[in-house]
Amino acid sequence: MWGKKMEMTATNINTTMSAQEKFKVDNVVNGYNKKLDFELREGRIASRELGKDDFLKLLMAQMTNQDPTSPMENTEFIAQMAQFTSLEQMTNMSNNFEKMAAMINSSEAQSMLGRTVQIDLGADQSTTGVVEAATRGNTPQVQVNGMFYDMNKIKAVYGF
Repeated sequence: MWGKKMEMTATNINTTMSAQEKFKVDNVVNGYNKKLDFELREGRIASRELGKDDFLKLLMAQMTNQDPTSPMENTEFIAQMAQFTSLEQMTNMSNNFEKMAAMINSSEAQSMLGRTVQIDLGADQSTTGVVEAATRGNTPQVQVNGMFYDMNKIKAVYGF
Protein backbone atom coordinates (compact mmCIF):
# COMPACT_ATOMS: atom_id res chain seq x y z
CA MET A 1 0.00 0.00 0.00
CA TRP A 2 2.85 2.34 0.71
CA GLY A 3 4.46 1.71 -2.61
CA LYS A 4 1.37 2.31 -4.71
CA LYS A 5 0.77 5.74 -6.04
CA MET A 6 -2.71 6.98 -5.13
CA GLU A 7 -4.38 9.02 -7.77
CA MET A 8 -7.12 11.47 -6.94
CA THR A 9 -9.45 12.39 -9.74
CA ALA A 10 -11.72 15.35 -9.65
CA THR A 11 -15.31 14.57 -10.40
CA ASN A 12 -17.08 16.85 -12.79
CA ILE A 13 -20.38 18.07 -11.52
CA ASN A 14 -22.97 19.12 -14.05
CA THR A 15 -24.75 22.24 -12.84
CA THR A 16 -27.03 22.64 -15.83
CA MET A 17 -30.55 21.27 -15.83
CA SER A 18 -31.63 18.58 -18.22
CA ALA A 19 -34.76 18.98 -20.32
CA GLN A 20 -36.60 16.63 -17.96
CA GLU A 21 -35.56 18.67 -14.91
CA LYS A 22 -36.61 21.92 -16.62
CA PHE A 23 -39.99 20.37 -17.45
CA LYS A 24 -40.42 19.31 -13.82
CA VAL A 25 -39.59 22.80 -12.52
CA ASP A 26 -41.91 24.41 -15.08
CA ASN A 27 -44.74 22.13 -13.93
CA VAL A 28 -44.21 23.08 -10.29
CA VAL A 29 -44.12 26.81 -11.12
CA ASN A 30 -47.17 26.61 -13.40
CA GLY A 31 -49.08 24.63 -10.77
CA TYR A 32 -48.30 27.23 -8.13
CA ASN A 33 -49.35 30.06 -10.47
CA LYS A 34 -52.63 28.28 -11.24
CA LYS A 35 -53.26 27.84 -7.52
CA LEU A 36 -52.69 31.58 -6.97
CA ASP A 37 -55.01 32.41 -9.88
CA PHE A 38 -57.70 30.15 -8.40
CA GLU A 39 -57.33 31.78 -4.97
CA LEU A 40 -57.68 35.22 -6.55
CA ARG A 41 -60.87 34.18 -8.32
CA GLU A 42 -62.24 32.71 -5.08
CA GLY A 43 -62.01 36.04 -3.28
CA ARG A 44 -58.48 36.14 -1.93
CA ILE A 45 -57.30 39.73 -2.14
CA ALA A 46 -53.97 40.20 -3.86
CA SER A 47 -51.44 42.25 -1.98
CA ARG A 48 -48.26 43.93 -3.12
CA GLU A 49 -46.77 43.38 0.32
CA LEU A 50 -45.22 40.17 1.55
CA GLY A 51 -46.37 38.98 4.92
CA LYS A 52 -44.70 36.60 7.32
CA ASP A 53 -46.50 33.59 5.78
CA ASP A 54 -45.23 34.55 2.31
CA PHE A 55 -41.70 34.95 3.66
CA LEU A 56 -41.82 31.50 5.27
CA LYS A 57 -43.16 29.95 2.04
CA LEU A 58 -40.31 31.52 0.06
CA LEU A 59 -37.75 30.28 2.57
CA MET A 60 -39.16 26.76 2.44
CA ALA A 61 -39.19 26.81 -1.38
CA GLN A 62 -35.58 27.98 -1.37
CA MET A 63 -34.57 25.19 1.03
CA THR A 64 -36.47 22.55 -0.96
CA ASN A 65 -35.07 23.58 -4.33
CA GLN A 66 -31.50 24.45 -3.40
CA ASP A 67 -28.64 22.98 -5.36
CA PRO A 68 -27.35 19.96 -3.40
CA THR A 69 -23.82 20.61 -4.66
CA SER A 70 -23.91 24.12 -3.24
CA PRO A 71 -26.22 24.15 -0.23
CA MET A 72 -27.19 27.30 1.60
CA GLU A 73 -24.54 28.40 4.05
CA ASN A 74 -25.45 28.31 7.75
CA THR A 75 -24.87 32.04 8.02
CA GLU A 76 -27.29 32.70 5.14
CA PHE A 77 -29.94 30.50 6.74
CA ILE A 78 -29.49 32.14 10.14
CA ALA A 79 -29.69 35.61 8.56
CA GLN A 80 -32.93 34.71 6.78
CA MET A 81 -34.43 33.26 9.96
CA ALA A 82 -33.48 36.47 11.79
CA GLN A 83 -35.23 38.48 9.07
CA PHE A 84 -38.29 36.26 9.44
CA THR A 85 -38.31 36.76 13.21
CA SER A 86 -37.97 40.53 12.77
CA LEU A 87 -40.84 40.55 10.27
CA GLU A 88 -43.03 38.58 12.66
CA GLN A 89 -42.27 40.95 15.54
CA MET A 90 -43.00 44.02 13.37
CA THR A 91 -46.33 42.47 12.36
CA ASN A 92 -47.19 41.83 16.01
CA MET A 93 -46.22 45.39 16.95
CA SER A 94 -48.35 46.79 14.13
CA ASN A 95 -51.36 44.80 15.34
CA ASN A 96 -50.82 46.02 18.90
CA PHE A 97 -50.53 49.64 17.72
CA GLU A 98 -53.83 49.26 15.86
CA LYS A 99 -55.49 47.97 19.05
CA MET A 100 -54.00 50.82 21.07
CA ALA A 101 -55.19 53.41 18.53
CA ALA A 102 -58.72 51.95 18.70
CA MET A 103 -58.66 52.22 22.50
CA ILE A 104 -57.47 55.83 22.37
CA ASN A 105 -60.13 56.73 19.79
CA SER A 106 -62.82 55.07 21.92
CA SER A 107 -61.61 56.92 24.98
CA GLU A 108 -61.68 60.21 23.08
CA ALA A 109 -65.27 59.56 21.96
CA GLN A 110 -66.34 58.78 25.52
CA SER A 111 -64.68 61.96 26.79
CA MET A 112 -67.06 63.93 24.52
CA LEU A 113 -70.15 62.81 26.50
CA GLY A 114 -72.09 65.83 27.73
CA ARG A 115 -70.05 68.31 25.71
CA THR A 116 -71.44 70.59 23.04
CA VAL A 117 -69.91 69.93 19.64
CA GLN A 118 -70.20 71.30 16.13
CA ILE A 119 -70.55 68.56 13.49
CA ASP A 120 -69.51 69.09 9.85
CA LEU A 121 -72.29 67.83 7.56
CA GLY A 122 -70.45 68.70 4.33
CA ALA A 123 -71.41 71.21 1.63
CA ASP A 124 -70.67 74.08 4.05
CA GLN A 125 -73.36 72.86 6.50
CA SER A 126 -72.99 71.96 10.15
CA THR A 127 -75.06 71.19 13.21
CA THR A 128 -74.43 71.85 16.88
CA GLY A 129 -75.61 69.79 19.82
CA VAL A 130 -74.73 67.93 22.99
CA VAL A 131 -73.06 64.51 22.69
CA GLU A 132 -75.64 62.09 24.08
CA ALA A 133 -73.81 58.77 23.51
CA ALA A 134 -70.56 57.35 22.13
CA THR A 135 -69.65 54.06 20.48
CA ARG A 136 -66.41 52.11 20.85
CA GLY A 137 -64.16 50.34 18.34
CA ASN A 138 -61.84 51.23 15.49
CA THR A 139 -64.13 54.01 14.22
CA PRO A 140 -66.01 55.36 17.24
CA GLN A 141 -69.00 57.61 16.75
CA VAL A 142 -70.83 60.19 18.83
CA GLN A 143 -74.58 60.69 18.98
CA VAL A 144 -75.71 64.30 18.58
CA ASN A 145 -79.37 65.30 18.21
CA GLY A 146 -80.34 61.63 17.81
CA MET A 147 -77.90 60.94 14.92
CA PHE A 148 -74.53 59.16 15.01
CA TYR A 149 -71.48 60.86 13.46
CA ASP A 150 -67.88 59.77 13.02
CA MET A 151 -65.40 61.48 15.32
CA ASN A 152 -63.62 63.04 12.33
CA LYS A 153 -66.81 65.05 11.59
CA ILE A 154 -66.39 67.08 14.81
CA LYS A 155 -65.25 70.59 13.87
CA ALA A 156 -65.32 72.16 17.34
CA VAL A 157 -65.88 71.23 20.99
CA TYR A 158 -67.41 73.75 23.43
CA GLY A 159 -67.50 73.90 27.22
CA PHE A 160 -66.24 71.56 29.92
